Formats: sequence, C-alpha cells, structure tokens
Amino acid sequence: MGILNNLLDNFKKGEMSIAPNKKLKTISKEFKEAFDLSLIFYKGNMIADSNLTLAGLNRKTSKDVNTTSNIDVKIKASMTIEELENMIDLEYRTTVQIKDIDGKVLIPNNKTLGQAARGEY
Repeated sequence: MGILNNLLDNFKKGEMSIAPNKKLKTISKEFKEAFDLSLIFYKGNMIADSNLTLAGLNRKTSKDVNTTSNIDVKIKASMTIEELENMIDLEYRTTVQIKDIDGKVLIPNNKTLGQAARGEY
C-alpha cells in the first residue's frame, strides 16, 4: 500500500499555501487541519511567538526574514519534510520543523507529508 498511498498523495486535498502576512498561529492551524501535523516556526533557536506574523518575526530574529515576497508557498502531501523546510527557508528566510499532530515527535526529513500524516515514520 505504501507506493499506492504515495501516488495518491499527489491528488489529495491536503494542500495549503503560506502567505507572508498571516500570523504564525494561523499558518500552523491551517497546516494541522490540512495534514494532521504540527508546523513549528523558530526565532533563532527558540520556538517563535505564535501571535507574530512573518513580518513580526523579522523584527524579533537575527535572520533576515523575507516578508516582501509576492509568492505564496504551496504545500502538498507529496512533498518531503526536507523539501518543505528548505522551501520556507528559501522563500521567507525562516526556520520551521514538522512534528506529529501533538507537536512532540520530529518527523524525519526523508518522509513525505502524506507518509507523516499516516504515521509512517
């Protein structure tokens, strides 16, 4: 079933986009609803305040967060954890990690969002 599930991930409704003007808690909530996983934003080595927007995060971190990006990052179930983390870092210059729905277990980078949502890690 693994190969079939991975193929089906390309067509699942589990999809969302990240806009730079949304609050981190809104982005994380939408991510959890779409993928049954936790999206954790970081400010340096610390978890960021979820009430911040990406622009607010820019004022609170030494890393230059790109809040002027015109691109909404589109997230699909077929993406690997590593692809998603790198895409957000490249586009918005901020660090994220993907954890299980309870936010306790870090998902391995080589797993897709679909695999992680199904607990295949």
